[in-house]
Amino acid sequence: MATSVQSIVDKAQIILQDTSAIRWPESELVSWVNDAQRAIVLIKPDASATNETVTLATGTKQSIPSGGNRLLSVIRNMSAASAGNGGRTIRIVDKEVLDAQAPSWHDPAATGLSKHGTTVKHYVYEESDPRTFYVYPGVAGNAYCEIVYSANPAAVTISDDIGLPDIYSVAIMNYVVYMAYMKDADFAGHQQRAASHFQLFMTSVSGKSQLDILTSPNSERPDPTLNPMMGN
Repeated sequence: MATSVQSIVDKAQIILQDTSAIRWPESELVSWVNDAQRAIVLIKPDASATNETVTLATGTKQSIPSGGNRLLSVIRNMSAASAGNGGRTIRIVDKEVLDAQAPSWHDPAATGLSKHGTTVKHYVYEESDPRTFYVYPGVAGNAYCEIVYSANPAAVTISDDIGLPDIYSVAIMNYVVYMAYMKDADFAGHQQRAASHFQLFMTSVSGKSQLDILTSPNSERPDPTLNPMMGN
């Protein structure tokens, strides 16, 4: 069951001892719910992971959808933009290696293995440009691929559900309380309370990141160097 914004606001008001919304208006608390969601996605981009088939642009340079924050992964070629069949997998490759082995791979007139077409084999991603990726070989026709990207959370209102998985509801609530106490940081004890709830927020988000690593199916993945069938 999805967590409602109202339930988070109610819990925050109880902690703040302001259930009548006299000191902190409901609209203000809701605005901090939105701030919390954006903060979580900046810290843990896969909190808003979205799987989508995209139409590739002609050439090598590609962008994630406009509502995206950053690319997480490129999965495979697809036969169509919607309801298509999966095709060849697409693997990430180091830009320096590709540039050295195929220096003309961006050129639409490239020949051989770098000839542009409709099937992608590899992609290049740079952390400094998180919304952009490059495909090899480049695209010269109708081509589609399945990607996973971090989406910017849509703004919510008091009548909505939160825009992130329920597991983040406590973190969002702690962020709201943190912001409320920071508003009145000049009052005795409020700055300390704010720091405490911000620490709880950070622990919830970063702690989940560490747990995800420990419990990921990839943690049991064999070393590809020990299996010649892996990594081909």
